[in-house]
Amino acid sequence: MRSIRRSGDDPTEDLSTRARIRDAAIGVFATEGFAVGVRAIAAAAGVSPGLVNHHFGSKDGLRATCDDYVRSVIRASKTEYLERPTPQGLLQSLADIEGFAPYIAYLMRHLQDGGPLAVALIEQMISDTEGYLRTGIAAGTLRPIDDVPAMARYMALQNGGGLLLFLRMYQAHHPGPLDFRAVLREYSDAMLLPGLEIYTDGLLTDSMALQTLRDTTT
Repeated sequence: MRSIRRSGDDPTEDLSTRARIRDAAIGVFATEGFAVGVRAIAAAAGVSPGLVNHHFGSKDGLRATCDDYVRSVIRASKTEYLERPTPQGLLQSLADIEGFAPYIAYLMRHLQDGGPLAVALIEQMISDTEGYLRTGIAAGTLRPIDDVPAMARYMALQNGGGLLLFLRMYQAHHPGPLDFRAVLREYSDAMLLPGLEIYTDGLLTDSMALQTLRDTTT
């Protein structure tokens, strides 16, 4: 059994243990759901249940930490690309997409389970999306947007809901244990090119519909 860090111990080791517990929890929550107990998470991390509580206070504290970390990973990746988009960066992101599997699996579990905590996370991700859009506009990689908060809500709900529907279809065609690395690769192969075409070139041949709605709201 691992002992709880005492004053004077190596703080680097403490942070490493905390990160290991967090990463294990992300995987366990994603595969088993949020009703799973602390003992299962501790076993996956190779620590005692007491050490989990020492670092995070409770399972709720651990879950909040996981939420924040998953959001930070996604936020950092999107912000970096919008600030400095390059062909090499895009291709590298596509090559490394399976590395995001634990985080996307965690988010999908949130959406599937629902409830107040899922709603809170969705609202936080909408706020994050607003930040990406403002970053892109400031960097000149995105066109100006009339209503950034409304666009952020649209994109976050469309992207999250679209991935959830894709996941349901994938599970129907691939029974058995779910491999989120394969899910992400197939999702990227199927959705990225048409998505980029819509975002880059648009779809409608004129602005009639958009202008009509703008005129009714001004």
